[in-house]
Amino acid sequence: MGPGNAKKPAHLVVIGGGTAGVGLIASLKKRVKNLNITLIEPNENHFYQPAWTLVGAGLYHNSRTARPLAKVIPAETRWIQEYVASVSPEQHAVTTQSGRVIDYDYLVIASGIVLRWDRIAGLEETLGRNGVTSNYQPGLAAYTWELVKELKSGNAIFSQPKPPFKCAGAPQKALYLSCEHWQKTGRLNDINVSFNLAGEAIFSVPYFIPVLKSYLDSYTATVTCSSSLVKVDGEKRLATFHITEPGQPDRHVEQRFDMLHVVPPQTAPDFIAKSGLANVDGWCDVHSTTLQHQKYPDIFSLGDCCSAPASKTAAAARKQIVVVAENLRNVMQGKEPASHYDGYGSCPLTVKRGKVVLAEYGYNNRLLPTFPLEPSHPSRLAWFLTTRFLPVFYWRGLLKGVEWFARSKQPDR
Repeated sequence: MGPGNAKKPAHLVVIGGGTAGVGLIASLKKRVKNLNITLIEPNENHFYQPAWTLVGAGLYHNSRTARPLAKVIPAETRWIQEYVASVSPEQHAVTTQSGRVIDYDYLVIASGIVLRWDRIAGLEETLGRNGVTSNYQPGLAAYTWELVKELKSGNAIFSQPKPPFKCAGAPQKALYLSCEHWQKTGRLNDINVSFNLAGEAIFSVPYFIPVLKSYLDSYTATVTCSSSLVKVDGEKRLATFHITEPGQPDRHVEQRFDMLHVVPPQTAPDFIAKSGLANVDGWCDVHSTTLQHQKYPDIFSLGDCCSAPASKTAAAARKQIVVVAENLRNVMQGKEPASHYDGYGSCPLTVKRGKVVLAEYGYNNRLLPTFPLEPSHPSRLAWFLTTRFLPVFYWRGLLKGVEWFARSKQPDR
């Protein structure tokens, strides 16, 4: 099957009804009027996930982070509420888990990321009880806040997996906001705070490490790098970490906890690799600038599931949406992709209530600040943007095709 013509509109299939998928449909509808769009997404609700960190600190109500997907999908979009089993790019077809086959002329894969709770032994059995929580799970952020409020003394552990994972600052934000509450209530001296991260540095962009380290020090948090959570025994309140150090044999270390905030390992959905669309690491294999598939020009991918070596954040998706919308329109018109993604991502690092380090950066760790402020300086403006402006803009702007501060880059001629 090929592109549509004047008599029959081209059929675009979008896999994924998260930020990237819904935002892309809204932006593309502004550019291409004669287009038949089908969205494949199994979940009934759409979530504003950046607010879950605030819910975990008692600063935002969980009910405000979710809306029925039917209310945020752009008008005249057909919605198939199923999981995708496979894609047959040579046949231009998507097969759902029920066996339903949907033909397409163009395909956008925005299926998000998979939280692999199963890769940590014992975690699924105890998640949401026995002091084990995660702001990455819908509904559990409220349990995080309950634990923070109730903890008077003991051991609080915060884990972070090997990258890539979505929202690189979220594991630390959970720690900072919890510690500030304990500090303000006079409990921090009685709580041993540990930050165990599987990577070798506390943040991927070196420019921001000094300011983040200063806050970790101020909260007396013990930081252990190259430490991966591999097992949780909720009944015994034991967390097991796999430690790797240069020149030392690998070892397992058990730590007792009264509160354990877990961020699980994360991967792309399996159907991407099974369909021959992935790179060696399982991510949908796209050109890092045009976001067009390396092998199939009628396929684009954006958001957390794509291989672009950028941060997996809603802010990155916001910029990628415009690039894909413009490039897909060009391909539909028989032209070459003309818009380039510069790797932009943003991570608002909430180091305390009222203060946010707005880390904005692109490929090769290049700083890409939106405002003329010192990027590493915690600011109230960034706090206002994070807690007040962005949630409103997300629902009323981004998901409806508003593209403020999202202009794409044009390649040098």
